[in-house]
Amino acid sequence: MEEKFCLECGEKVVGRSDKKFCNDQCRNAFNNKLEVGNKSLVRNINNALKKNYKILCELNTTGKTKVSKSILEEKGFNFNLYTNIYETKTGNRYNYCYDEGYLLLEADQVLLVKK
Repeated sequence: MEEKFCLECGEKVVGRSDKKFCNDQCRNAFNNKLEVGNKSLVRNINNALKKNYKILCELNTTGKTKVSKSILEEKGFNFNLYTNIYETKTGNRYNYCYDEGYLLLEADQVLLVKK
């Protein structure tokens, strides 16, 4: 019978022939390392979307507000992340972060709206 070694720590595995890990801790550690790449990407994007949403909520207290683009940038707003786009019949393009949206205007202005 061939000796098997733990995929996580390299210790000898005793037990069933299809066993891959020496204990539950090694199995969990191995599987957590596999998932960390995919989950961290999603977690980082979700955190950035939450930050954008928080900034929009903070600045748009009336439901429709004009602010300077530089104010959003100073607060760390990421204009590349949004959850959906709404294009009007006139061609205006609103980017939304959940139910908070914005329209880029001329002269460094941004119109903040709530759906």
